[in-house]
Amino acid sequence: MRKYPVGLQDFEKIIAENFVYIDKTKYILDLTKGGGYYFLSRPRRFGKSMLTTTMQALFEGKKQLFTGLYVEDKWNWEVTYPVIRISFAEIGFQSMGLDESIRKELVRHGDIFEISFESHFIDQMFRELIQKLSASHGKVVVLIDEYDKPIIHYLGVDIAQALENRNTMKNFYSILKEADPYLKMVFITGISKFTKVSIFSDLNNLADLTVDHRFAGICGITQDELESNFVEELKKEDKAKIKEWYNGYTWDMKTWVYNPFSLINFFSSGMYNSYWFESGTPTFVINLLKSKKQYNFESREASLLRLSSFDIEKIETLPLMFQTGYLTLSAYDEIGEIYTLNFPNREVEKAFNEMLLDVFMENSDSIGGIVLVNKLRISLLNENFDNVKSIINTLFKSLPYTIWQNENESFFHAILHLTFKLLGIYVQSEVLTTDGRIDSIIHFVDKIYCIEIKLDKSANEALTQIREKGYLTPYAHEGKKLIGIGINFSKEKKEVAEILWEVI
Repeated sequence: MRKYPVGLQDFEKIIAENFVYIDKTKYILDLTKGGGYYFLSRPRRFGKSMLTTTMQALFEGKKQLFTGLYVEDKWNWEVTYPVIRISFAEIGFQSMGLDESIRKELVRHGDIFEISFESHFIDQMFRELIQKLSASHGKVVVLIDEYDKPIIHYLGVDIAQALENRNTMKNFYSILKEADPYLKMVFITGISKFTKVSIFSDLNNLADLTVDHRFAGICGITQDELESNFVEELKKEDKAKIKEWYNGYTWDMKTWVYNPFSLINFFSSGMYNSYWFESGTPTFVINLLKSKKQYNFESREASLLRLSSFDIEKIETLPLMFQTGYLTLSAYDEIGEIYTLNFPNREVEKAFNEMLLDVFMENSDSIGGIVLVNKLRISLLNENFDNVKSIINTLFKSLPYTIWQNENESFFHAILHLTFKLLGIYVQSEVLTTDGRIDSIIHFVDKIYCIEIKLDKSANEALTQIREKGYLTPYAHEGKKLIGIGINFSKEKKEVAEILWEVI
């Protein structure tokens, strides 16, 4: 029985206790050859902590842990370096406050190396630790894991605390550049990359590896790594289905990787599930999307500059979705230098749409589970529009009164869009044409629906709009039945007041 490192991120423990380990030491060797200052952004639970603990063991010269790994006969084990490794996910900033938790972490390192501090201020203590370590043990390696945790934790909850922590961190990192003579290497990881001006303004020699093609596979599991490390498991599983569920992440459009957390959990349990998504999706992300009424994230476009960083005082959803792992690169226009983004795989798309629907409906019980939504799909397949009306009304029946009174038609369209997406139906929303914007296009094998929604108007007005503006004309060549559906919601009755349809 193989041991899978579910929830484990300590390299030494994983090797010593014979857990499955994916060898990433070639990437680490390439990275460490010349030293330097590096930053890597990857989503949560993607192997960043494993990476830093592996680097720590390597620089500390723990040769016995690297038996059989790529780096074993390529590293100079006679030279070791003192390592300062700080994980901001583990230092207790929530209970102690960021400043005090950093101070305690520096004191802990001081105790390990028998170093005392003259200053009480964290930036000066950090400087002292580096200089005194270098004097007694040689050049120092600094590994900072999850640097942005004290900021992300407070986004959408306490922006003042997030800003205070940002300033604390800016002050803390400010000494690194002038400490260059004492440093062998600095490696910083995080989920998000905040604007350099706000945090790393004094560390302008920091090389960003996030979209560097040389290190695109440094976190995550590539197809080759999957097939060479899980030979026995793949004999019993459907490789195509595993790929559909957990592959699809890329940061360079050349190397695609599986989500390591989900893949390891899948092989451990043998069940397809949304392991990564359910392990801690930040609620502020979902609530932010609801407040902005954003729900359709298929084929979104942006420049690399826009995706690379964001300001916590003015958060843009697209960079946030990309950096946190809910969207990934899917295409690149070299002429316009524009990337297209999409959901990476089935796990993320299904779980994300389900959670977003739940938030839009304010935890309403009206969705009645997947059975009710499946009935809606079957009714559309069979062109049973009386059932369509009845099922949609059941879907919406327990929406709070305030939603009915305060929202416009686009809100109700959003709920229908997310409902259809949960069943894997090919849905296009807010489709732009030369003569307007279509609410929804729904594709079946033998038919295409165009849905137009109105609020306190009439279904006939919606249907007339579909017909007169030729919303279904671009699909005439596909040889499918083209059907227009007009839906009118009534705020007073809190239901679909009328639904009309016709073959176009």
